[in-house]
Amino acid sequence: MNQKLRANADAIVAASIRAVQPDEAVKRALDGYEFPGKIVLVAAGKAAWQMAKAARDCLGDRIDSGVVVTKYEHVMGPIANFSCREAGHPVPDENSFSGTQEALDLVADLQPDDTVLFLLSGGGSALFEKSLVPGEVLQDITGQLLACGADIVEINTIRKRLSAVKGGRFAQLCAPAHVFAIVLSDILGDPLDMIASGPACPDSTTSAQAIAIAEKYNLKLTEEARALLAIETPKELDNVTTQITGSVRQLCTAADAVCRKLGYETVILTDQLCCQAKEAGSFLASILKTYAGSGKKIAFIAGGETVVQLTGKGKGGRNQELALAAAEGIRGLAGAAVFSIGSDGTDGPTDAAGGYVDYETADALKAQGVEIYKVLQNNDAYHALQKVDGLIITGPTGTNVNDVAVALLG
Repeated sequence: MNQKLRANADAIVAASIRAVQPDEAVKRALDGYEFPGKIVLVAAGKAAWQMAKAARDCLGDRIDSGVVVTKYEHVMGPIANFSCREAGHPVPDENSFSGTQEALDLVADLQPDDTVLFLLSGGGSALFEKSLVPGEVLQDITGQLLACGADIVEINTIRKRLSAVKGGRFAQLCAPAHVFAIVLSDILGDPLDMIASGPACPDSTTSAQAIAIAEKYNLKLTEEARALLAIETPKELDNVTTQITGSVRQLCTAADAVCRKLGYETVILTDQLCCQAKEAGSFLASILKTYAGSGKKIAFIAGGETVVQLTGKGKGGRNQELALAAAEGIRGLAGAAVFSIGSDGTDGPTDAAGGYVDYETADALKAQGVEIYKVLQNNDAYHALQKVDGLIITGPTGTNVNDVAVALLG
């Protein structure tokens, strides 16, 4: 491994994540907003604790009480008068269900002048859930969707119809109170009704689309689940005000800025990356090969969210798979590196945020008897990258605005 390239990668990761922390964004959203009655807080998602802490710091005792539901190991400490719960992601578990029920109990029997301060971030689809089917059925369907290569919009189109809180239904349960939603976007293009499956947003998707997705991926559904897909979600809500704060575009801009400080020319290729992780890694390697003879010190940046189609039983995540898929293509290409991270600090069911490879990685793995193509077939990027110090581990970051991949040359 080239230590200077790795140091540059680590600097880009750290600065990019710092730039998209939700604290100041939450405070800006609250500045000047009038709350006529009681305020209760519900925060859900991977960035829920950070957002709730910022709201408490800003509003203090004006907030009567709150419930925070976030991913395991994402609660950073107690927050006064708030119940902070940790739950399952990307597949909901019993703690997801019980934490959500606590939030629903909190918003029951509110008055018209009261406000539910709803802080929402990516991951909320699994973490904030009251299922209309048995928990094990929901978990099975979620697992099928994650394994088949469906994108996040398709996944959430299905999940909305199996839930009592998604697709605008949470806002209905808060009525007659008003819902002031502050949303940290983790979906390309910031579609409000798709971020965490839109608990406080009218649903733009239709039952016909949900049924078509189930057929497209040949989902195995119970009769109860299939019947729920045919029931329409709310299309209008009159008790919600929403502000979106933070997105993958900001993450790409932050990566661009730190790359420039490190002396790279920069190109933001896209902030709408949406394809198989292996294809994205191979594509970034191809770009570096094209520019190898240019004599330039250049960085290519791609933000978005790739997908992994499971063909094996290994351990990894989309960002690790993207990076490892680039390793063969940049083998021996001096000064070349590719790395990719999830801004929330977790990549799939692992403790890594993502992965890093450079022009020495493929040979280092071969020397240890590791065949990259076999690793990718088994979806086992984590263990391969671990052998060559290619894991990027940040711990929970407190934010969640998609992923960023960077290809460095020179």
